[in-house]
Amino acid sequence: MTARYRLDDLLIDVPHQRVERDGTVLDVSGLSFRLLEFLLEQGQRVVGFDELIERVWAPAVVNEETVTQRVRLLRQALGDDGRSSRYLRSVRGRGYQLCMAPRRIDAAQEGAAPVRRPKRGLVLACMAVVLVAIGVIAWWTQRRAAAPPPPQSAVLQRALYYAGIGQHDDNERAIALYRQRLQEAPDDRDAMIGLSRAFSADACLYNGDAAQLDRAQAMAERVIAADPRSAAAHAALGYSFDCRGRIDDALRGYERALSLDPSSDSNRASAAYLYERRGRVADALAANLGVRDPSRVRFLQIQIASNLDLLGYTAAAESRYRRSFQLYPDNVFSNLAWPSFLMRHGRNAEAQAALDEAMARGTDHAGLHLLAAELAWLRGDRDAARQQAARAQALRPQGSFALSAQWALAEVRPPAATLRARAESLRAGLHDGSDPFDGIDAALLLETAGDREAAIATLLDAVAMGYRDAAYLRTTPLLAHLRGSPRFAEVTAAIDTAIARERDAVRARGLEITAAP
Repeated sequence: MTARYRLDDLLIDVPHQRVERDGTVLDVSGLSFRLLEFLLEQGQRVVGFDELIERVWAPAVVNEETVTQRVRLLRQALGDDGRSSRYLRSVRGRGYQLCMAPRRIDAAQEGAAPVRRPKRGLVLACMAVVLVAIGVIAWWTQRRAAAPPPPQSAVLQRALYYAGIGQHDDNERAIALYRQRLQEAPDDRDAMIGLSRAFSADACLYNGDAAQLDRAQAMAERVIAADPRSAAAHAALGYSFDCRGRIDDALRGYERALSLDPSSDSNRASAAYLYERRGRVADALAANLGVRDPSRVRFLQIQIASNLDLLGYTAAAESRYRRSFQLYPDNVFSNLAWPSFLMRHGRNAEAQAALDEAMARGTDHAGLHLLAAELAWLRGDRDAARQQAARAQALRPQGSFALSAQWALAEVRPPAATLRARAESLRAGLHDGSDPFDGIDAALLLETAGDREAAIATLLDAVAMGYRDAAYLRTTPLLAHLRGSPRFAEVTAAIDTAIARERDAVRARGLEITAAP
């Protein structure tokens, strides 16, 4: 029996981390789902703060305020009101308790309520059941060879569970469990694919060693060699390239995965992310809006917000960024996207406040420290800016831009020849399928070396390869000197022209622009 529950009008599917009300999927994921799952296991028992911290958050060290905030977020996701609780209530001085006893169900019980039929309908009803049964048997006979097998072991199930939470410690647990499974069954392809993705996430999301990406790529390629039609393996390979900044290789992986499994929302969203990186913003928005089950794509609302922001639909983008920041305090990209949006739009005081809140949540990501360096520089605190850039570089030593920012802020800079050589290496990669942001990195290095004309030319290269964030170019202090060049307007004009074409494409497709759902 799978763990599924009824709680009033909610249907909760634990293995798939899915909560529905009247057929509508609610946005309950990550720590919120873990909290809900634990409370369901307790029935109507009152659960105290210490027990919740030990069973839901451990080994992370948190306080009661963190628990209270997570309960509030869970209530928001469920549409519950703490003043008139329907699902979860506070018990003063003791903890929290479900408002009613959850009912554990299985597929048979879910539809088992007796239905009285008039006698005249009984024969027709029986005939209908027989016809449906025949159809199901025929369908199953045709499909069972192609149907994906269930997880092979409890170890693999647990690894999948931890990998889906989206936090560093849980990703480490997933890696350990995937490795344990491969010791038991060295040819388990699901475990290899899961381990590949967890390795990539370690490097991409949690400041892990870049060598993890070599392992991720090798693991995915091993599965593809055995099963070239494995959509999940091609997606995992794409993810390993994505985390390296090899955009074209990553996009080929995601598109191949999507061609093999057109129903995959995660592959559609991954391809959409790279469409934007390549400047195909209308394609990105269409793909993101085409996701069938938004609750199962972790960063979807941030991606849509980014599309809208680039296209100039600032108010719609802002509402999505803000809502994601409020609902997902443990999401690395939610914590980074909102204050970054505020800085790009010149709202520096608000950006600093949001960044302070993000860092107080326990998120320690190189991108946050780079943003902190930029904000410190904007307010004239060069010492703080240098410290933050150094912290970003320490967290992500394989990242190029943090080092370039460090050099730009340094009182004693490397020789100009060193800066130019590194910039030329990045610039050459632009034409071999790297991330267009490498052009921004190279331009910063060239400007630091005193070669302003080459820096402007490199920005134009980045725009030609798909870079579209004119707001960042206009606000970051890292490129402030370049904004004094007469040719800088040429760069932003090129972006504005490209974005105008993308807006026309959005209108031609009839894509709906809305605020946060």
